[in-house]
Amino acid sequence: MSTPAPEPAPFDPHDFPADLIAAQHQAAELYAALHAHQAALPWSREPHPGWPEETERGRERPARPASPGWSNKQAAKFDRLMAELREATAAVQTHPWWKRCKDEGIEGPALVRARQALKHAEGAVPLAREDVDAAA
Repeated sequence: MSTPAPEPAPFDPHDFPADLIAAQHQAAELYAALHAHQAALPWSREPHPGWPEETERGRERPARPASPGWSNKQAAKFDRLMAELREATAAVQTHPWWKRCKDEGIEGPALVRARQALKHAEGAVPLAREDVDAAA
């Protein structure tokens, strides 16, 4: 007498494939690199004289100092990081996993929850909060 085969486990949309987690990790690293680069840049890509603080009929417009603009090297790095980030996010958004989820009946809010969960999945984030606290 043969033992019946065990029932397959139900589909889990949060059981992400390794290549999708790796793609999300790359996107997160690129976003962090772009954010760090932007923080070091002058506020305007092109040279700009800035403007003084103004208050008009109760509305305030904060002042901006003059900006020397970005150097060619700074602009090239920004453009490269932005292009790489677009590619990485496209790889995450168009990954076949999301079609599989839809084929398995995961749609609407459940699909949104799965996409959001990917951003917090183990290995998908360069640093966990505990890593930051431990390093501090």
